[in-house]
Amino acid sequence: MSSGRRTTVNGALLVYHRPIAPWKKDASTVREHLHSFARHSRHRIWEVNIDTGFPPGLRDLEFRTILLHYSVFGMNVYHFDQSWSDYLKRTGAYKVAFFQDECTRCARRFAFLNDHAIDCVYTCLEPAEFGKVYERYTSVSRLVSTIPGYVSDELIEIGRRMTVPFDHRTIDVGYRSRPLPSYFGRGGMEKHTIGVRFGELAAGTGLRLDLATTEGDRLYGTDWYAFMANCRAVLGVESGVSVFDLEDEVFEEYTQRLRDGLPVGLKDLTTLPRWEDRVYYRTISPRHFEAAALRVCQVLFEGRYSGVLQPMVHYIPLRKDFSNFEDVIALIRDDDVCRELTENAYRDLIASGKWSYARFVAGVDEVLAGAGLFGRPHSAVESIVDERLSAGMAKRRSIRLVKWILQAVRWRAGRRVARLAHPVTVHIRARLGTPGPKPTG
Repeated sequence: MSSGRRTTVNGALLVYHRPIAPWKKDASTVREHLHSFARHSRHRIWEVNIDTGFPPGLRDLEFRTILLHYSVFGMNVYHFDQSWSDYLKRTGAYKVAFFQDECTRCARRFAFLNDHAIDCVYTCLEPAEFGKVYERYTSVSRLVSTIPGYVSDELIEIGRRMTVPFDHRTIDVGYRSRPLPSYFGRGGMEKHTIGVRFGELAAGTGLRLDLATTEGDRLYGTDWYAFMANCRAVLGVESGVSVFDLEDEVFEEYTQRLRDGLPVGLKDLTTLPRWEDRVYYRTISPRHFEAAALRVCQVLFEGRYSGVLQPMVHYIPLRKDFSNFEDVIALIRDDDVCRELTENAYRDLIASGKWSYARFVAGVDEVLAGAGLFGRPHSAVESIVDERLSAGMAKRRSIRLVKWILQAVRWRAGRRVARLAHPVTVHIRARLGTPGPKPTG
């Protein structure tokens, strides 16, 4: 229960979601984006992980600014319980939502923005597309175009520490990706297509290839940077997709066909053509900054790349129909060309500081200043805020961790039952005389 006395906090509450289960892998790009605000903002930032529940002491705090990190807006679920929802609706704070992967489950996203009176949205859409999406479906008053990730101090240090001399690298062309569901359209398939098709065409070239496009081949943390640093060149595409499913038609058809056991390929979805390429939703990816920091030559499908990357200045352009494949192979073999492109990319993307998190957060501060919100010196209120946000934290963390463990146990048990009940497994067990799962009910 609230004490009724509300403490005004001239700072920003940053709400995010990261699973506290220790076995959950986390992409460095998420951590870098999340913690960049506290590191670079002139506002005092309080970070609260929504995975540990709603801090009861928060009810008595009135922040002037609330930042909702993109990690709380999951593809399958938004991580807000009723207490969080009520707090966001009640507060008079200036509320900013940062979005990624905003091209699907749109009705839920639009409803959240309207129901919680969100003031500002950072979107991966370009300004020319605002009118088709948020200006049409929401009452958000301020829209700001952003990209999925920027250059962190950690990435610069990783580049300095892990870059391998060009002649010592053992992989000529490397790539890691995973297939996306068909409801993302043709553009979503490009991440898979470039790896598979390039591998097929390059099989007889003598190039040393390490290309993989399945979920199980993904790399994280140091393993990912070490892999990339050992490549002379890497493949890549723009971040984003070609279907922005504004009214959830494609996703609903996709899920219904799955339930009915019907095929769900690009040609099977009758609603897909209506939304294909209707809204432009492509950007540069954090992977392009990582390759630049490690001085790896980039071979990319032709695209706009948010105006940051230019063909034959920063990367080797590969046509999406692979019609210039032989020319691309010749360029990959040319050490002078590869070195020139990598040095250009490092100069313009990394060394220039133009795409740093410091500059990104400075831009956020300017947006807040435009709303009358300015950073203030630290005050005695900080200790009160720290105390109220941390009250009961240990207990909430313990409860949440137990729930994660129980969820993992149920998941493993379900997989084991499904595996034992699989027709092939049942047949093998019958041959071996081994009992299967006990019947239930």
